[in-house]
Amino acid sequence: MIDRRTFTTAMLAGVAAPLISASGIAAPAKARNVVLVHGLFADGSCWSDVIARLQAVGLNVTSVQNPLTTLPEAVAAAERVLARQDGPTVLVGHSFSGMIATEAGMHPNVSALVYVAARAPDAGEDYAALAKTFPTPPASAGIVFDGDEGRLGEAAFLRDFAGDLPEAKARILYAVQQPFNKALLTGRTTQAAWRSKPSFYAVSTEDRTINPDLERFMAKRMGAKTIELKSSHVSLISHPGEIAQLILEAAGER
Repeated sequence: MIDRRTFTTAMLAGVAAPLISASGIAAPAKARNVVLVHGLFADGSCWSDVIARLQAVGLNVTSVQNPLTTLPEAVAAAERVLARQDGPTVLVGHSFSGMIATEAGMHPNVSALVYVAARAPDAGEDYAALAKTFPTPPASAGIVFDGDEGRLGEAAFLRDFAGDLPEAKARILYAVQQPFNKALLTGRTTQAAWRSKPSFYAVSTEDRTINPDLERFMAKRMGAKTIELKSSHVSLISHPGEIAQLILEAAGER
């Protein structure tokens, strides 16, 4: 009878093997680099707990400071970081930055994509129109604008964005929230990297910022390896261990 250790070793080896998935896309190459991109209502530090776990196993990790201005400028910021990587790289996007991962993921250094409760549009797709085919999540009503700058109001941030975090921690995140430019929301991707690269998706089942069923739809459409977490929109903060494990799988490490 095979013991647990032998079984686990065999399973981990299978992840790293050059197999073809059910979607017809090759399994991810072994990667030593990870590039993380944050979405709206956040900054690059929101990945801190995930970064610590990835660095602990020897991965080279960079968290992009998304300018939150326009989609082309945000994609360019990610591409500059991707160009500095020395080999296969896992590109990870949370929330809005799934748009960035979908476009910048075409960079030749990108070996796999990970979406964390993220937008995952097709090339040229109107994401807002797609989202309207699902019930509107509560956080949408909490966005406030000062001219062209948008942010999430405090009540909506604590309840609908980071609802499963201790309130004290959620308030710290609220304090460092970066405003986004209204023009950012009008951008459309011109390419869909998930159509040609191995993709992974973490659905947040308690999400009040992106509808969980929309997340499931996008994950299924791209043929992504999908996990579901009982989490608010910020699973990268409330479930950093599970998110790190998914990234490690995308890197051919698990």
